[in-house]
Amino acid sequence: MGLKRVEITKEAEEIVRQLKQQHGEVIFHLSGGCCDGSSPMLLPKDDFYIDDNDIFLGEVADVPFYMSRDQFEYWKHTHLTVDLTDGRGSSFSLEIPLGKRFLIQSRLLTEEESEHFNK
Repeated sequence: MGLKRVEITKEAEEIVRQLKQQHGEVIFHLSGGCCDGSSPMLLPKDDFYIDDNDIFLGEVADVPFYMSRDQFEYWKHTHLTVDLTDGRGSSFSLEIPLGKRFLIQSRLLTEEESEHFNK
C-alpha cells in the first residue's frame, strides 16, 4: 500500500462514477479561487486547461486531482479526502445539479507521510 496525498470517501466515489458515465473523462481541481473557494471541482477534462501552475496530487476514483501551485503552498502539509455533502455549491462542478457538492476534509500529514512527500 503506497502513501497517498489525496483520497476519496465511498459516497463521493459513487457520485464520481455516475458523473463519469454521463460526462466522460473528468478531472478534479482545487484552485482556492472564485466560486466555492477551496471546494474541489469535478470538471470535464477538456473544459479545463492544466498548465505549469497546477500540481498533480494523485488520482481518486480513477480521476486525476490537481491543485493550483499557490493553493498547494497552503495545503502542502496536509492529507486531503474528497467528501460529499448535500447542498448546492456556487461552482461549475458537475455534481451541483444533483443537489450535492464535493468538499475537502483535511488532516496534517503524519511524520512518515511528510518524509515520503518531501523527499
